[in-house]
Amino acid sequence: MSQRLHVAAGVILNDEKAVLLALRPLHKHQGGLWEFPGGKVEAGESAEKALARELLEELDLKVLRAEPWLLTTHDYGDRQVTLDVWLVREFAGIPSGREGQSLRWVAPADLHTYRFPAANLPIVQRLQAGDWLQSTAQAAAQ
Repeated sequence: MSQRLHVAAGVILNDEKAVLLALRPLHKHQGGLWEFPGGKVEAGESAEKALARELLEELDLKVLRAEPWLLTTHDYGDRQVTLDVWLVREFAGIPSGREGQSLRWVAPADLHTYRFPAANLPIVQRLQAGDWLQSTAQAAAQ
């Protein structure tokens, strides 16, 4: 039976509308690939709380405003990953790889030049389609 993981991931947007990517360590599952930062949701924890905790622990970023954006599942065979993806529209701090991971700000149009775990591909596709822009316009109108 494969392991089931619930992961909160953040699409972190800066003022230039670039997204923050983190490079997975080589010794981890899907190592050497780029991902959207986040981590496992602990028992009894909401995805929003898990995202805030993980981004603070891993990147030294405090989430100020985030909205749920995408829920996607991928089966790798040895593990099934459910990604609970949030758009992080406001944050405090300057991201740093507190666990030694490389970080990079990337324009959504350039995401196709990076290699991602298969579970992240729906996020990439949605970003490249400009779907996050629509959410921004809706949020600004409210």
